[in-house]
Amino acid sequence: MRLAEPLPRISGGARRRLNVLVVDDSAVAREVMSAVLGREFNVTTAADPIIAMDKIAHALPDVILLDLEMPRMHGLTFLRKLREERPIPVVVCSNLAGRGTDVALRALEEGAVDVVAKPALGVRGFLDDAEVLLVETVRGAAEARTRRARSTITRTFPAIPTPMPLPAMMASIPPRKGILTESIIALGASTGGTEALRAILERLPPDAPGIVIVQHMPETFTAAFARRLDQGCQLSVKEAATGDEIVAGRVLIAAGNRHLIVHRQGKRYFAEVSNGPLVSRHRPSVNVLFRSVAAAAGPNAVGALLTGMGDDGADGLLEMKKAGARTIAQDEASCVVFGMPKEAIARHAVDEIAPLHRIPYLLLTNAGAPAAAELIK
Repeated sequence: MRLAEPLPRISGGARRRLNVLVVDDSAVAREVMSAVLGREFNVTTAADPIIAMDKIAHALPDVILLDLEMPRMHGLTFLRKLREERPIPVVVCSNLAGRGTDVALRALEEGAVDVVAKPALGVRGFLDDAEVLLVETVRGAAEARTRRARSTITRTFPAIPTPMPLPAMMASIPPRKGILTESIIALGASTGGTEALRAILERLPPDAPGIVIVQHMPETFTAAFARRLDQGCQLSVKEAATGDEIVAGRVLIAAGNRHLIVHRQGKRYFAEVSNGPLVSRHRPSVNVLFRSVAAAAGPNAVGALLTGMGDDGADGLLEMKKAGARTIAQDEASCVVFGMPKEAIARHAVDEIAPLHRIPYLLLTNAGAPAAAELIK
């Protein structure tokens, strides 16, 4: 079956309404998602992937919102067929409890650009509470570069965008007492970040400096994501908990719906997990993590802002740079969505822009481990 060609964007400043296809076997889910998303987008629905394929053949959507456990064809099989025939940005909206979490992780590995949870408490209440997040996720997916294979990493170096004016000075960093020799690495990511983080962590040696990470993802997702990374890396990877020490060889990932904050006690770094309000429309927020790292570690830190929509992390990365940390942004060619790195570049928060494959080397070099860096160069 030959898929339709995408509709052209409207020329000039106007932007046409995006076309979204909701694929879900639940009539309630289709009804509520259509009502919520229909305020911003043109929405069509399909009760299973077979019906969806027929609709795609006649009118190619900009984004597909996909349940995974469906009759006649599993969502993962449907995702693979899309990748082979005509990549379309896919957001998984599925049950992330139990086995559903592992299936959603596989969907990200197969090319889905993002995932949102559909909890057992009921789709209607979930969408009422999370309308803004759902709309932003769909918009981010529409901007995403879909991947034909997870192993593909672009090795080109695009031109650096022209910086925007530097924003007003931010709040001052609390003074640091004494000099630390231990380095820590802070990473922030959103749309497309799960695969970018894996590409980075799988290349780092078992004695790499301690790493703290914020990846925007659902609350039920982060522990399983950490376990999956732990199985494929030489480093120890876990979901962060209050009191965890940040040491060489360990990676702490912010828990979904919780901020991750780094504190210093003497010459040691510790994690704190906090509820706190949304920051930059997110919890966890990359800005919260980066600002705490700037205050706790200053010039002993390295920060990198990876693929993602929006501007979360841009101000925090600038604060890290002002505190003496080395800062890195993933380049446009290797990003799924260039939003977050682009905003950091515009704020003059970035020392170096690099493709994904080069970032592990830069992290180690700037963290004071040049010998280890040469082994993975």
